[in-house]
Amino acid sequence: MKETTRPTWAFIVNPVAGSGHALITEQEIKKQVKERNLTAEFVRSEKKGHATELASELAQKGYTYVVAVGGDGTLNEVARSLVGHPTCTLGVIPSGTGNDFANMLGLSPDFSQESWDVFFETHVQNLDVGSCNGNYFFNGMGLGFDAQVASENYLPNGELKNVRGNYLWHILKNLLFFKAQKMQITLNGEPKEKLSFLNAVGIGRRYAGGYYLTPKAIADDGLLDVCMVDPVNVLQRLSILLKVPKGTHLSHSKVHYYQTQKLRIELDHKAAYHLDGELFFSNRFEIEIHPGKIRVIYNPVQDHYFSEIQNS
Repeated sequence: MKETTRPTWAFIVNPVAGSGHALITEQEIKKQVKERNLTAEFVRSEKKGHATELASELAQKGYTYVVAVGGDGTLNEVARSLVGHPTCTLGVIPSGTGNDFANMLGLSPDFSQESWDVFFETHVQNLDVGSCNGNYFFNGMGLGFDAQVASENYLPNGELKNVRGNYLWHILKNLLFFKAQKMQITLNGEPKEKLSFLNAVGIGRRYAGGYYLTPKAIADDGLLDVCMVDPVNVLQRLSILLKVPKGTHLSHSKVHYYQTQKLRIELDHKAAYHLDGELFFSNRFEIEIHPGKIRVIYNPVQDHYFSEIQNS
C-alpha cells in the first residue's frame, strides 16, 4: 500500500501584531500542534514585507498549510505569495486589531477549544482575489475619506502610528474638512465623471475593524462590490458613518452600490488609497477581480461570506 504523505504546517507570526497578542497566540498554537502530533514550523516576521518572503520560501518547500498569525496586514503579506498556488493553502489565526479577513472566514479572535478543533479539520474553500495597479488585496480597498485618514496615521517609514487619540482626531478632522474628489470612473464598461467622498471596493463585507461598507459582498462570486458616496455635508457624513457598522447605510440617497468585475478610476492628482490597510498613492486605479485564486481554511460552523461550500 502506498504511504500517504502527512500534511505539514508552517506558522508565520508577526510579533508586534495586536500589541504583542500574536506572541501569546503562538504559544497556544504550539500547544494545539503538540496535542495533535502535527509536523509544524514556526517563523517570525521581522520587518515590513518580510512575511511575504517567508511565505514564498515555505510554499516552495512544499508546506501544505501556511498560516498567518497576526492582523489583516500580516494576512495580506502572507497571502500574496500563495495566490494561484496549486497545493499550498492559506490559514489565518486572527491576532491583530481589526481581523476583518478572519471575520469573513467565520474565524473569531477569541478561539475556544471548539474553534481550534474546527480549524485543524481544515475545511478549505477557493476565494476571489482583488488587485489594484498590480497589487493584490484579499478583503477590501479604500479610496477617498478613509484612505486619507489612514495616510495621516502612517509614519514616513510606512509604519502605522500607535496612537489611538491621533487616529480619532484625524477621523474627526476629515469628517469636517475632507473634500470630495473629482474622478473619471469606468464601471461595467460605462465611463462617467463625478465627485466622490468615499469609494470602497470589497471582496469581504467588513474592514477597518467592523465597518460593513460592502455588506452584500460574497467572497467567491467572481465580483467586486463597490460602495460610492457622493459629496455630503457634515451632518450627512455623520449620519452615514453611524449606519456603516450595521451595513444599513445603503438606503441613504447619497450612497450608491454596484457589482462589477473591473473598475477604472482616474484623478487629476495623486491620492492615497489602501489595500487591506496597506497605504499606496496614485492618480490612476486599475481594479479587477481574480476568481477563486487562493485556497483558504475557514470555519463552516460560523457565519462566513461564501456562495457555495466546498470542503476538502
